[in-house]
Amino acid sequence: AAAPNDGVGGVSHGATRDGKTRGSLGCGLKCAGSGLRPDYEALPAGATVTTHMVAGAVAGILEHCVMYPIDCVKTRMQSLQPDPAARYRNVLEALWRIIRTEGLWRPMRGLNVTATGAGPAHALYFACYEKLKKTLSDVIHPGGNSHIANGAAGCVATLLHDAAMNPAEVVKQRMQMYNSPYHRVTDCVRAVWQNEGAGAFYRSYTTQLTMNVPFQAIHFMTYEFLQEHFNPQRRYNPSSHVVSGACAGAVAAAVTTPLDVCKTLLNTQESLALNSNFTGHITGMASAFRTVYQVGGVTAYFRGVQARVIYQIPSTAIAWSVYEFFKYLITKRQEEWRAGK
Repeated sequence: AAAPNDGVGGVSHGATRDGKTRGSLGCGLKCAGSGLRPDYEALPAGATVTTHMVAGAVAGILEHCVMYPIDCVKTRMQSLQPDPAARYRNVLEALWRIIRTEGLWRPMRGLNVTATGAGPAHALYFACYEKLKKTLSDVIHPGGNSHIANGAAGCVATLLHDAAMNPAEVVKQRMQMYNSPYHRVTDCVRAVWQNEGAGAFYRSYTTQLTMNVPFQAIHFMTYEFLQEHFNPQRRYNPSSHVVSGACAGAVAAAVTTPLDVCKTLLNTQESLALNSNFTGHITGMASAFRTVYQVGGVTAYFRGVQARVIYQIPSTAIAWSVYEFFKYLITKRQEEWRAGK
């Protein structure tokens, strides 16, 4: 989602000397642990907080729902010591085997809790991001756009997004694992609460935040570099924005995979991995990094990198498609309203 996978950026609007609106496209995607979520262009001038929340929520839900089977594969491929029956060569082979041996709907288990978490998480992110971006830009660079304001707004919005999404991530990933004992969300929530306490739902929160900061930085730099080549005039060009965003998201996803592997371990608390950790539950990022290395060496940090990258690329395309739809819809309604006055 590179808003809040889920890169901070988007189209920021300022006023030119002739009074017309100008926009410069920045990074389109952030990475929850999730997976990654998009950071959209600013919606048309005059859009309300409700508009930002609805647009962000729908985009986030659609992105997560459409890409959920790949997310399931990614979670399994990041397992440090998978069951022999859950060792996969690639994403397509994994998806085929899961469906063939565990049922057609197995890759979708846990989708309901993901959609439930993604809606409010993305709504909070975009409402907070748009509000803070405008407020800080007016202070730092009145009448114009400020990259500092955009970055600061994205970071604060990320705190809210991840806080809302992290419990859903914990439940989702435990339900995605091979031979998961949980068939219903309520069973998983009850078991985690009773056996590990409420803190288990936020065990990977700091890792999630730590992962999102470098993801955003890498995504933004890569995106701007590609835009210099694909769109040097910096005109609005949908194809260049989608291609640059997808490539930048893929690079950022690949580089931050070690942090995502640690986040998955903190969320799932794999029993085989726990056997190598004498302290019992893995409770922090340092402990997770140490356990990953003890179990699988350096290569273990990049488990599931293929699935993570494959997940990220179409996620960006979906995010931009949803954004464009809402921009068109909102702009059309505004024009109709103004014409009717």
